Amino acid sequence: MMLLTYVNCLNLNSITLTLRINSSLNDLKTAYLSVIHNHLHHHPGAEVHYLNMTALTKGHINSSFWVVDRKHMYIGSAGMDWRSLSTTKEFGIIIYNCTCLYKEFLPSIWSKKLNALYNRDKNLQLHLNSTEAKAYISSSPDVFCPKKRTKDLEAIKRVIQEAKTFIYISITNYLPMLNRSQPKYWSHIDNMLREALILKENIKVRLLISCWEQTDPLTLNFLWSLKALCIESVSCSVEVKFFIPQMQSNGYLYGINHNRYMVTDTSVYLGNLNWVGDEFVYNAGVGMVISQQVEQNNSTVVERMKTVFERDWHSHYSKTLQPNKIPACSMHTVKEQPASSDAV
Repeated sequence: MMLLTYVNCLNLNSITLTLRINSSLNDLKTAYLSVIHNHLHHHPGAEVHYLNMTALTKGHINSSFWVVDRKHMYIGSAGMDWRSLSTTKEFGIIIYNCTCLYKEFLPSIWSKKLNALYNRDKNLQLHLNSTEAKAYISSSPDVFCPKKRTKDLEAIKRVIQEAKTFIYISITNYLPMLNRSQPKYWSHIDNMLREALILKENIKVRLLISCWEQTDPLTLNFLWSLKALCIESVSCSVEVKFFIPQMQSNGYLYGINHNRYMVTDTSVYLGNLNWVGDEFVYNAGVGMVISQQVEQNNSTVVERMKTVFERDWHSHYSKTLQPNKIPACSMHTVKEQPASSDAV
């Protein structure tokens, strides 16, 4: 009941403040909906809007971002689930005092003629940590993108294409498949990585992927297929590691790598979706691309995210994919939180 905890902490009755939360109707159980409505009745400053994703794409809302006072923003992997800020390893970016970017997250006026202000061809020029930067927002699925909005796949492709020396990817799940009805190969991101490995000389690709109960066994096949491209090639390098969470004595997993980002020598892509075909086709998600020049003091967002990736990459929780050792990811099962009235 993380959502209700936030509402209690804000004490909306004592100040003039409006809290608006958008959630997917098919993500919430009926009992949970009832608890939310009863609780918010005593907090008139809070509103929850539900979107019937079943009727639209038969997917979910995976978008995770906050907008505060029309000038501060958070975007990242953390949701408002009880695990997000307790047992799951999340990653996000907070941007303060940027009213121009706010309008991309939350338009002042909703219209059928809604257009994106910035995209991959027209970046927003801004300063992040006193350093010049360029940024734009992307989103999924395609049917949710207004005119001039860059789609998530287009943003990912642009970041990969502009990389010169390295591409580091940290994601929960990697599976280039569509598994609705009849499973089939979904080539978009997989082909982007293959083209980078084949066509870019001396590019270094690293993938850090979570190893847990939702890791599909086919993930290993696709990863080995990527690695096979670099056999006996001195100008091609792809490394894969699995981030294996720690099992606590109470049966809960601690430290599931819930990250969804990519960092290169020039740019960062931070998104809400797993790199799985179904996610981009059916689920609602938001991404952000930030580009910056390298600074000597390592102060840029790009360099800081590279540092975070390298920290996780060299962590003792990260295990290299080896041909004679198949990780038993299905052993790492997420235990459901028991129902508790204290959580409300």
